[in-house]
Amino acid sequence: MKYQTYTLHNFKNIPQINQLSEEDLFAIEVVGNVLPFKTNNYVVDELIDWSNYKTDPIFILNFPQKEMLPSDDFNSMAHLLKQNADKKVIKEEANKIREKLNPHPAGQLEYNVPELNGVKLQGVQHKYRETMLFFPTQGQTCHAYCTFCFRWPQFTNMNDIKFSMKEADLIVGYLKEHTEITDLLITGGDPMIMKASALDVYITKILDANIEHLQTIRIGSKTLGFWPYRYLTDTDADDMLAIFEKVTKAGKSLSFMAHFNHPTELSTDAVQSAIKKIRATGATIRTQSPVLNHINADADVWADMWKKQVKLGLIPYYMFMARDTGAQEYFGIPVVKAWQIFQKAYTQVSGVARTVRGPSMSCTPGKVRVSGVTEIKGEKVIALEFIQGRNSDWAARPFFAKYDEKAQWIDELSPAFGMENFFFEEELAEVLLK
Repeated sequence: MKYQTYTLHNFKNIPQINQLSEEDLFAIEVVGNVLPFKTNNYVVDELIDWSNYKTDPIFILNFPQKEMLPSDDFNSMAHLLKQNADKKVIKEEANKIREKLNPHPAGQLEYNVPELNGVKLQGVQHKYRETMLFFPTQGQTCHAYCTFCFRWPQFTNMNDIKFSMKEADLIVGYLKEHTEITDLLITGGDPMIMKASALDVYITKILDANIEHLQTIRIGSKTLGFWPYRYLTDTDADDMLAIFEKVTKAGKSLSFMAHFNHPTELSTDAVQSAIKKIRATGATIRTQSPVLNHINADADVWADMWKKQVKLGLIPYYMFMARDTGAQEYFGIPVVKAWQIFQKAYTQVSGVARTVRGPSMSCTPGKVRVSGVTEIKGEKVIALEFIQGRNSDWAARPFFAKYDEKAQWIDELSPAFGMENFFFEEELAEVLLK
């Protein structure tokens, strides 16, 4: 399949776009000048139901919606566009709006960037003891952009808030110094946007270093959902698959962390063929997605998605809460509702699908799972636990928050039972000061 991308500059060339009203088209332009917008012909032709585009989950997942911006910000940008304002003025206004949308949640700029020999590794995050994240320079974009994406600043040309790094030697050096790291997650953007030859440079350097404590290489990617032809007909599709096989033959586990947000993304012949090819390399495919208003905030949708994933040989891994960044106000749902969706979906699947964990908030202290709602000594509470913490000793410790039907994030929750702070807060403050 020949690859065709659509952005803010050419989206009106999409054949099906004439079904949209002038109001809808203008809303895409307004929001698209603030939040990144990009899609492709696979998404447009094979995934979107254009007869019901206003409520179609894949359309909403790709095309900016008016409600994704606060009304005042939408109106200020709309005014500039209607006045044919200078591009510089539009960009300045866009950046003002972006700064209000919490472009770097969970302290990822302040607290997660490590050092090697006194040098900040700007393309690396090391938040959890066992796992290191690497953002290769060549992987700082995607085949299409999710409108909920918490890494949206990567795609807005705000260069000072990008993560990227070229030097594979620094990666190897940091890994060798930190023997506690067992997992390397190559992420982005989407590292599968890279040419196979570029990825091979990193993988070969890492494998040749013979780092025994490194057990797993993970690749975080949305390509199976948005461009499965990456593994079928792209000119270097076979080369990419050969790299996967190189990792597994070297005795490392390769976990392909696939992002699927809706069962529709699992429905095409192309994605099913691509899944078979990746699994044939020895790689394991794990799946994850946030629970999102307007897209998948429904237990039956999640149960259907997990069942389809298991049937295709995938391992359901995470349900996340929508991060407190970008268009969270549009996509976010309360933690109580998210747990209700998770619990109802969980009861509809067999044990092989119950590998999934969630709903999980990736927040400043760590990955916090909403375990459920219960009552203890007459007080209704939300049960929580760490899946991962900045201090690894926090993991699996239960703690409790006051019941709150509206709270969407951990900083909106309060400790239960009259406690002033959650058990980790004092230590967290000390960790963040280091």
